[in-house]
Amino acid sequence: MEERKRVVITGLGVVSAIGQDVTTYWNNLLNGVCGIDFISGYPPEELPVKIAAQIKEFDGEQFGMDKAFVRKQDRFTLFGVAAAWQAMNDSGLHSEGEEQNIDPFRLGVYVGSGIGGFETQYKETLKLLDDPSGQWISPLFIPTMISNIAAGQIAIKHHAQGPCLDIVTACATSSHCLGEAFRAIRHGYADAIIAGGCENATIPLGIAGFANAKALSRAEDPKYACLPFNLNRKGFVMGDGAAILVLEELEHAKARGAHIYAEMVGYGNTCDAYHATAPRPDGSTQSQAIIDALKEAKFDEKKDNLYINAHGTGTHLNDIAETVAYKIALGDFAYKAHISSTKSMTGHMFGAAGAAEAIASVLALKNGIIPPTINLDTPDPECDLDYTPNVAVESPVNIAISDSLGFGGHNACVAFRRWDD
Repeated sequence: MEERKRVVITGLGVVSAIGQDVTTYWNNLLNGVCGIDFISGYPPEELPVKIAAQIKEFDGEQFGMDKAFVRKQDRFTLFGVAAAWQAMNDSGLHSEGEEQNIDPFRLGVYVGSGIGGFETQYKETLKLLDDPSGQWISPLFIPTMISNIAAGQIAIKHHAQGPCLDIVTACATSSHCLGEAFRAIRHGYADAIIAGGCENATIPLGIAGFANAKALSRAEDPKYACLPFNLNRKGFVMGDGAAILVLEELEHAKARGAHIYAEMVGYGNTCDAYHATAPRPDGSTQSQAIIDALKEAKFDEKKDNLYINAHGTGTHLNDIAETVAYKIALGDFAYKAHISSTKSMTGHMFGAAGAAEAIASVLALKNGIIPPTINLDTPDPECDLDYTPNVAVESPVNIAISDSLGFGGHNACVAFRRWDD
């Protein structure tokens, strides 16, 4: 059997409520900065929830986009294009021109969105309700709102003519994008893949839908609203943004002298097959995704110091089931692992969440620092693991996993190892 190729991370990019570049994002994670605030951009007075982690003062032109492009695209695409622009600049990959250092047919894009052009759908629907003839519906409506368009636009921007996929698995979307990109490179189908996710769902329809599903926190203080593993938690907080990682085959990266952040070493993918929105309470299927990722990563509890970036939404069902899953997957070692939920600061970025949390995991490995779970002042007794309360902790972790659990029972876990030059 042909030896599987090794996959490394050579570029990072992020647009989040706590930073629109990787350095700011990482520093704010370490300092416990919360990006959740009162909703702006439309009057929230009549809505049941008035807080979210929105992207404010976003300027697409700062990320290589022209005014016409910015005007015509849904914000989920703009966020994705911006994060990909950062990641590709960081990686130093070029698929055309004098600086070309990768065959465009060997450069892919795996970028997904849980919902897609939600804001575009909302605005165009309002037009149709106002005038049922449909004459005012934009001719760009369809190619602006379809969830695969972000991947398509990123491919156009970077002349990526290899495999291009939009995976849609709700909150697990970008973790699955990373995992499937990892497999594609490992088996020789691409030399590099731009992978991650993007989302813009904090619109009235999105807020109302999740709120009426009893999923959202209705806290009055936005800075004390997203409370993973806290006994006081009352639901998750919606967040927007995008996160992209450039995955590259090791020898290809070394041949061009690329900077390597970490090595991607494992991926697990299971389904609860249980309920449309609730996680399987016994943690059995979630734990299997973690077990599979750690097995592929050759995890050794005698030698490895593990960091886990938890899904950690701050809902009662998720936090308890996830804690149970860690104990099933790791046994007694679960109590030795460093764990945190960065959603406590970024909010829940849905289709972008897994990739944003993968970036946090990669940087934790690179820098030897565990970002905290902020506002963890009253730990739930049923969530009794080390969830890194309130303050970042220095630790020389050498392996990290990030797990994501999506509506529909979709579970994903990605694993990374520290890269020692």
